[in-house]
Amino acid sequence: MPRPLKASPERILAAAAAEFAARGYAGARVDRIARRARVNKAMLYYHFSSKQGLYRALLRGTFLEFAGVLAGLAASGEPPAGKLDAAVRAMVAFVDGHAYFPSIMLREVAEGGTHLDAETLDALAAVPRAFAALVATGREAGVFRPVHPLAAYFTTVAPILMYIASTPVRARLSSRGLQPALSTEAFIGDLQHSLRLAFAAPAPAPRSPR
Repeated sequence: MPRPLKASPERILAAAAAEFAARGYAGARVDRIARRARVNKAMLYYHFSSKQGLYRALLRGTFLEFAGVLAGLAASGEPPAGKLDAAVRAMVAFVDGHAYFPSIMLREVAEGGTHLDAETLDALAAVPRAFAALVATGREAGVFRPVHPLAAYFTTVAPILMYIASTPVRARLSSRGLQPALSTEAFIGDLQHSLRLAFAAPAPAPRSPR
């Protein structure tokens, strides 16, 4: 039997991410996380005091990383429509690169955020706040209408979560007449186009002739 390796919080978090994504919070077991991370439970509890603490640390880190990506785009010198397009592409890449994220978030939403404490909720709030700052640059420039920040965020992130989470189902549906298959590039392009239209400021009314 291989000896447990010296623990690193990052390796434990990676193992926890896989466990929580596969089984949800209730079904996840610390024993399995420790085995996957190749550490003993004592070392796991040294870094994270409990299963709950481990779960919340995983989510906080993910939310803050996600918010940082969006905040960087909001602060860029791109025009508002370019920032929005870049945000869609970055959000798809982030969610796709964090394979555990859709499963965990969709479960958490379905359960009413039961496992999110105040600190984790603060980290979560940083994500729509960063996206709202990005959209605000378009509103201030007169390019975007005054869309509600949360409406803008959910309109954007919800289809991304569903697209990534539904990958296995989409693969099965492609053999049942839903052709051509929806590629990631096609999905990104369609979502970018839809959001530019959804957030666009109305055209000025034509002046009536005197």
